[in-house]
Amino acid sequence: MARVQNIDNADLKRFARGTVKRKPREIKVFFLIVCEGEKTEPNYFAKFEGKYGNIIFKIDCEGEGYNTLKVVEEAIRIRAKNPYKYNRVWTVFDKDSFSDNDFNSAIQKAKSNNIGCAWSNEAFELWYILHFQYRNTAMSREDYKKAIEHEINKHTLGFVYTKNSIEMYDILQKYGNQERAIKNAEKLSEQYDNLSFAKHNPRTQVYELVKQLTGQDEELNKEIKQGFE
Repeated sequence: MARVQNIDNADLKRFARGTVKRKPREIKVFFLIVCEGEKTEPNYFAKFEGKYGNIIFKIDCEGEGYNTLKVVEEAIRIRAKNPYKYNRVWTVFDKDSFSDNDFNSAIQKAKSNNIGCAWSNEAFELWYILHFQYRNTAMSREDYKKAIEHEINKHTLGFVYTKNSIEMYDILQKYGNQERAIKNAEKLSEQYDNLSFAKHNPRTQVYELVKQLTGQDEELNKEIKQGFE
């Protein structure tokens, strides 16, 4: 005689109503991030690859060592070779010593080609500092280094900042505050209302990319939802 499996009455009711809950479908979102720096920025952004809710972020991060315009052109080239692979394409570069014209032109070219632009003026390290404090005055690269060391050594003695570190993401997660950095960067951006980006010092748009990579960008989330309904 065949064995009959008893089913709980609550389960029978759910089957009858057709309301058995299914595990949410995992969605993969592919990013291409082309960086001016060969190691500092790629090492940082590679750490964002992972899962947020039911969204899995996959990242191809290229450190090119090019100037501002070349970074944008490289992003356009890579996307053209893989037209259906990437859901989002971003460039990351700093003002540094590049001319105002090159810097402004790179930002405009990225926008006109539907490429995100996580630029910083003067340097990427501004984004690190904003994890600890709001700064709205221009700084030199050496000042950035000293400010980062000062903030982190409040928590652990002996820290010396070095470019190209593979540990900065983890250090910032441990001692800094990413949500504070986003709010501080947004506040800086609100100070400017013109297209002379080279004069917007200090300012960083890295927060826009970070919001996408952490599932906080409403536009991207809406697009993902619509694409999988």
